[in-house]
Amino acid sequence: MHTPPVVRPCLAAHLRLKTRFKDPALSSRAPLIWLLFVLILGTTAPASSQTTEPNVTIPNFWDRKRKIDRPDMGQRPLIRFVTEDDYPPFHFVGPDGQLMGFEVDLARAICRELKVACSIQARLWNNLSDALAQGQGDAIIASLRITAENRKRFVFSSSYYRTPARFVIRKETLGPGSPITEPSTATLAGRRVGVVAGSAHEAYLQAFFPAATPVPQAHQAAVLDAVRSGEVDIGFADGIGLAFWLNGEASAGCCAFVGGPYTESRYFGEGAGVAVRRDDPKLAQAIDWALHRLAADGTYATLYLRYFPIGFY
Repeated sequence: MHTPPVVRPCLAAHLRLKTRFKDPALSSRAPLIWLLFVLILGTTAPASSQTTEPNVTIPNFWDRKRKIDRPDMGQRPLIRFVTEDDYPPFHFVGPDGQLMGFEVDLARAICRELKVACSIQARLWNNLSDALAQGQGDAIIASLRITAENRKRFVFSSSYYRTPARFVIRKETLGPGSPITEPSTATLAGRRVGVVAGSAHEAYLQAFFPAATPVPQAHQAAVLDAVRSGEVDIGFADGIGLAFWLNGEASAGCCAFVGGPYTESRYFGEGAGVAVRRDDPKLAQAIDWALHRLAADGTYATLYLRYFPIGFY
């Protein structure tokens, strides 16, 4: 799929995902970010007509065989979700001034499955927790990371997305006789691997591919430049950002994924979940049930393809 040159600003938005998880402070974003992402979406078919291409894997975070009882919603007529509005493709303001994005549509799907009304309001990142504490919302759906620290404040649903780590390599080095058809301790021995300095990717590389030679870079864009130019043999970085780069003009079709995905939670986290107040665990259970159902009936796959038509698993 061809993507227009505007993919690079959206790549920058994706690369902030890891920073968001580490630091709740919001960095400034260009006011046209939503427009850039809408243009990218415009290059894809409508969700109803999309089919999964061979290289697009829909992640599954739910055990399809697990039996979950239908929740008792009691007298709850409404779920009030709070989110942000400046983090495409997860949540952003569309051209009509309305909230849209993967998490916004997922929240609406959860409400439909539970047969309750749905309210979705945008707040500043630093105000999301207060909104729940002050009774101004019932659940946060805003790429909030599931961590031990956050579990002290919230009850979480199961994760509904994770950002995997992936290796990326120049296409000219792939094919019959390639020394790195599948990354392993043996195939990466002595190979120069571009990684972001001090990142979880660097730590993972050192732990599981100790014979490789890490080549630390200041940021992910520098890793990508090093891979494209041949300064390194292979790169190891954030899978979402890599996917957009591979399918955009900035990469000039130079490279491809190889191996993976890598989702070790000790390094790359448990993913993002819907957070509710600790005194409202039944709501978390209800949301879990709905997410399980949405995965089973294909709704989650449809939403995933709508906002992530470029495979990163």
